[in-house]
Amino acid sequence: MGGTREPSTATALQAVSNAMVKLHKEQLGRGPTNARTYFAGPDTVVCIMEDSLLPAERTMVEMGEHQRVRESRMFLQVASQDEFIQAVEQLVSRKVRAFSSAIDPDAGVVFEVFSFEPDNSHRDGSSPTKARNELDRTPRNSV
Repeated sequence: MGGTREPSTATALQAVSNAMVKLHKEQLGRGPTNARTYFAGPDTVVCIMEDSLLPAERTMVEMGEHQRVRESRMFLQVASQDEFIQAVEQLVSRKVRAFSSAIDPDAGVVFEVFSFEPDNSHRDGSSPTKARNELDRTPRNSV
């Protein structure tokens, strides 16, 4: 039954959003006012956070210093990436392979992107490698 998996996934994604807001508050002193998290394919999660700029960052944007805002956020994310990765791994029960953060200073939007190690099974329990091998053996029509 697919119905039992969906609420569980939705709950995990909401928990990721809440964790990202909490970590931003702890690390930066202020969190975003809105956060949404989505799966972007089977092995990637994207958290989009709105109204994320600190007052000093808003001032820098007004001064035209967009790149300084990007650079300072990137530095802070690198310094605290372990906390972000650990939170997501715990909530989603998947190993994070790569993590990246980006900010659009004009829009005040932050994107946290987590790429997971590939899941070793399909929803039906079959192996992705087995399915790929079977596809490779399927005859193809020449045009």
